[in-house]
Amino acid sequence: MTALWTHFALNLAQVAFLLIFAPLVEGVLHRLEEIIQGKRGPSIWQTYRDIWKLFGKDEVISEESTWVFRFAPIVAFVMPMFVVLLIPALTAYPLFFAFMGDMVAVGFLMAVSGFFVALAGMDTGNVYAAVGASRTHMVGFLAEPVFIMVFFSVSYVANSTIPYFVNATWGASWGSMLQPSHLLVILAFFLLILADEGRIPVDSAAGKVEIAMIGHSKGLEYSGTSAALMKWGGTTKLMVLALVLVNVLVTPWGLAQHTQWTAILAAVGLVLLKLLVFVMVLALIETTLAKLRLFRISEFLAVAFVICLFAVSVRLVGLG
Repeated sequence: MTALWTHFALNLAQVAFLLIFAPLVEGVLHRLEEIIQGKRGPSIWQTYRDIWKLFGKDEVISEESTWVFRFAPIVAFVMPMFVVLLIPALTAYPLFFAFMGDMVAVGFLMAVSGFFVALAGMDTGNVYAAVGASRTHMVGFLAEPVFIMVFFSVSYVANSTIPYFVNATWGASWGSMLQPSHLLVILAFFLLILADEGRIPVDSAAGKVEIAMIGHSKGLEYSGTSAALMKWGGTTKLMVLALVLVNVLVTPWGLAQHTQWTAILAAVGLVLLKLLVFVMVLALIETTLAKLRLFRISEFLAVAFVICLFAVSVRLVGLG
């Protein structure tokens, strides 16, 4: 097999890795949160069962909806699959699609997914979905400057916007990992994940009160296959952001250095271990903090923005 086809096959392996293990990551997160709260909690395989059950149900679509409502679940499901082709999910070397986009393209693809889902929330006329969509737009409007500053900070510190090059730059030495600017960028990106994924303290992913929800309220009208795609797409989006954090920013090691499948399988185990640590930290945060009031979310994201500015300033003055 030529190098081109090998890299193409590895791209497909990264997509399969995302689709197979994303529901497991969310299932482990939910189970850990319940255990920390002293409850038994659902099985770690419950997300797989929910998705399978939704695929077997009939779909009910409002007569008032347009093509946007039908198209949004497909976009939400497909976009994280495009993103995983651009980031080092399993390999430390660039693959076939690695140079098709940089970290700005990653942010753009994720934003396209959120844009269509928010539009679909307003498409059916459901008042709660419209409230959730408007709040999502508000959070997105506040998060976009932070996204830009994170990407600018990463590109300035690592001298590149290609995720594979950033991974190689920071994985070259421990000294580069311990620079103050790098640590500040990691903190800002983690705060951004909490906001973008609707996690506490920004939103409660387990909340069931329609008027209080931000993220989940946009999908209230979906059922059957569309609901399954929305749920599966939500798990893959969380896993993609976690992969960027653990493989590019926090621990750019443990990825396959060559194309042998034994190295790929070893990388799968190590990446899953890093994701487990991320999930444990996320579960601890969600069970120990309280949800912020709606109008204090701007303060939360402003902190992340200031941290990015401080990271760039520290780098500019030569302190790290």
